[in-house]
Amino acid sequence: MSGVLSDILVVDFSTLLPGPMATLFLAEAGAEVIKIERPGSGEEMRAYHPRWGADSANFNMLNRGKKSLAINLKSPSETQGLWPLLERADVVVEQFRPGVMDRLGLGYEQIRAVNPDIIYCSISGYGQDGPKRDRAGHDLNYIGDAGLLGLSSGPVSAPVLPPALIADIAGGTYPAVINILLALRRRDQSGEGARIDIAMAEAVLPFLYWAMGEGQTSGDWPGNGDALVTGGSARYRLYRTADDRLVAAAPIEEKFWAAFTSAIGLDEALRDDTRDPAATLARVAQIIAAHPADHWRRVFDEADCCCTIVGTIEEALADPHFRARGLFDGVIVNETGAEITALPLPIAPELSGNKKRATAPRLGEHNAQLMQAAQGEGPGS
Repeated sequence: MSGVLSDILVVDFSTLLPGPMATLFLAEAGAEVIKIERPGSGEEMRAYHPRWGADSANFNMLNRGKKSLAINLKSPSETQGLWPLLERADVVVEQFRPGVMDRLGLGYEQIRAVNPDIIYCSISGYGQDGPKRDRAGHDLNYIGDAGLLGLSSGPVSAPVLPPALIADIAGGTYPAVINILLALRRRDQSGEGARIDIAMAEAVLPFLYWAMGEGQTSGDWPGNGDALVTGGSARYRLYRTADDRLVAAAPIEEKFWAAFTSAIGLDEALRDDTRDPAATLARVAQIIAAHPADHWRRVFDEADCCCTIVGTIEEALADPHFRARGLFDGVIVNETGAEITALPLPIAPELSGNKKRATAPRLGEHNAQLMQAAQGEGPGS
C-alpha cells in the first residue's frame, strides 16, 4: 500500500516534538516528507539520550520514513537550492519563533509568490500574533497559561508533573495534522492554499470544556483536584494497593458504582457517596490498601466496573490486547541493523502506507538525490 497521501510532498523545517510528530503522521499516510536540518549536527533531537546507534532513540521514533536534507538556512547560496522543492511542495511545516522564516526569506508570502496553493503550517507556543507571540516557553508553560495544569497539579507542597507533553502533542501535533488535512481537502475543492497558525497554548483549551462550562454557568470554578475527574470524588481516583501499585478507579455511573462498591465490600452506610463524601473516600482507600494488585485485578475483571491496575510501559508493550490488534507490529531499524518497536500511530491501516519496517534518515542522507535537479535553479525559475 502506498497510503492516501502518496501524492503529497511535505517540506519540514520543524525540530524536536510537535512538528516532527505531525509530519510523522503524514509520512505514515504515504506523504514524502523532506526534513530540513542544519549541517554538522542536524536537529537537536539527534543528540538526545539514550543514543541508539548514531542518533537518539527519540529521533528514530519521530522521524522514521522521512528524508533528510542538510542545508544552511542562513546561506542564500544554499537556500537557493531549496526553491525547486518549495515550488512543487504541497505542505510546509515550520516551528521557529514568529518572524524567523520571513527573515530567512522562507516565509509564507515569499513561498506563496512561487507556489500559490501552498499549505503553510506554523507551530508556535502562542501564535503568530498577540502580546505573547515572542515569549519563550515549553509544554509546562503552555498548559499552565491555559489553566489546564491548575486543575490537577497535586498539593502545593509536592506538586506533580503531567506524565505527557500535552501541549506539544495535543496542542501542536494533532491540530497541525487536522488543519493540514482540512486545508488539503479545501484545496481539492477550490485550488486554494492556506496559512495555518497553530498556537499550542490555546489549542489545549478543548480539554477544558467541562471546567469552562461549569465555571461560567454556576460561578463555581473548579480548583486543584476538587472536581469529579480531577480527584474530588471517590468515583474517579487512584487508590494505593497493599503492594504499592495503583488502582485506576473510574466507576462514575451509578451502575458501575454499585458494581464497584459490591465488589470491594464497601459498608452499606457509605455506598451513598453524597452523604459523607470524605468518609466514603477514606473507607474505599482503606479497603483497596488491604490487598495487593493481583487480588484487585481478579476482582475487577469479574466485576467489570471501570477499574483497572495502572500498568507500566513494559506491561503495555506486552499487553495481549494491544498485541492482538497489531499496535506493535511496526519496527524501526537503525544503521547497525538493530531493531526497536516503532511508535504506533492512530491511522487506520487502510489509509496508511503500511510500512512495517522503516528507518530514520541519516543526516543529509538525501542531499545528492534532492539537490541534483536543483543545480543552478532559484526562486521563480
